[in-house]
Amino acid sequence: MYVSEWENGKRAISDRYAVILRALLGLTDGELRGGPLAAAPSMADGYDDLLSRIDSASSVSESMVKTFNDQTELLRTMDRQMGASGLVDQMTGHLGALEDALNFAVLPSTRRPVALALAGASTLAAWQAIDSGAVERAWRHYELAKRAARDAEAPMYLAHAMAEQAYVLCEAGRAPLGLELVRDAQRTLGQAGSPRLRAWLYAAEAELCAHAGMPDDCLRALDAAGASIPPGSEDRDPDMLSIFLNGSHLARWRGNILALLGDGDAVTSLYSALEVVDPTFVRAKAGLHADLVQAHLVRAEYDEANTHLRQARLLASRTSSVRQRRRVDLLSARL
Repeated sequence: MYVSEWENGKRAISDRYAVILRALLGLTDGELRGGPLAAAPSMADGYDDLLSRIDSASSVSESMVKTFNDQTELLRTMDRQMGASGLVDQMTGHLGALEDALNFAVLPSTRRPVALALAGASTLAAWQAIDSGAVERAWRHYELAKRAARDAEAPMYLAHAMAEQAYVLCEAGRAPLGLELVRDAQRTLGQAGSPRLRAWLYAAEAELCAHAGMPDDCLRALDAAGASIPPGSEDRDPDMLSIFLNGSHLARWRGNILALLGDGDAVTSLYSALEVVDPTFVRAKAGLHADLVQAHLVRAEYDEANTHLRQARLLASRTSSVRQRRRVDLLSARL
C-alpha cells in the first residue's frame, strides 16, 4: 500500500523510509523524492568506460607531457606580456586536461610526469588568479599544485607553491601567517633545491618580513638571497621553469623590499633594475615603476613619484592587472 501511494504521489516518503529506500535502490535523496533519475549504465558499461579512461591515461607518452608543458610555457609567455585577464578559459581547460590525465593514471611511472606538469601549470594559474583579483580561485589552485607536487615527489615544486600561496595570506592582511608558510616551505625544501630557488625563497621571506614589520629579519633574508643567487645573467632555473631570478631581478626585488621598509637606498637598486629589465616582462615593469613611486615618496620627491606613477598606471592597464591597479590607486592617494 505504501509503495502504491508513494508511486502515485498520495503519500510523501518519510525520512525513516528514505534511508532504507536510498540504500536499496541506489538513488540520491533528490532522485528518490522526485528529482531526475540519473542514467544508470549497466555494470559492464560502467567498467568499460572506466577502463577506457585508464587505458587512455596510461598511454600518455613523453611527447604528450612535453605538449602539456609547452602549452603551460605559451600561457606563461602570454601572461607576462599581456596579462592574465584574457587567459582564464584557456588556463581552466589546460588544468582540466592535466587533472583528467592524472586522475586516471595508475602507475607511478605514468603519474609522476603528469603530476609535475600539473604542479607547474597550477602555480601559474594561481598567480594569474591573484593578478586578476580572484583570491579564492588562487588559493584552490595552490592547493592543487601542492597535491600534484606531493604526487610527483617533487619538493622543489611543493616549496614553490607553498611560498607563493603565502602571498595570498599577505594580501589578505595576514603577513605573519604568510611568513610562517614561507619558512615552512624552506624547511620542506631543505638542501634538495637549486641555489636559484633557495635565493627566491629567501627573497620571498624578506618581502613577507617587510610586510610583517620585521626589518632585521628582512635584511638578514635579503643578504641570504644575495649569497645564494648563482652568478651570471642567466635567469631561468633549468630545474624549475617557473623561477626567473638573477642578480638584476634580485636588485629589483631588493629595491621593492627596501621601499616597503621606507629605506631611502631603495631608489638606487630600483633604477639599476629599470636599466636592465626585460621589456617582455610588462607586468613586472609596472611593478618596478610602482616601487619607484613608493621609494620617491619616502624621500618626498613628488615630481619623480608622479612620473613613475603615470608609467605604472599605463602598464597596469595594458595587462589589465587588478593587483597592480589597486596598488597604483593606493599610491596615487598618497600624492
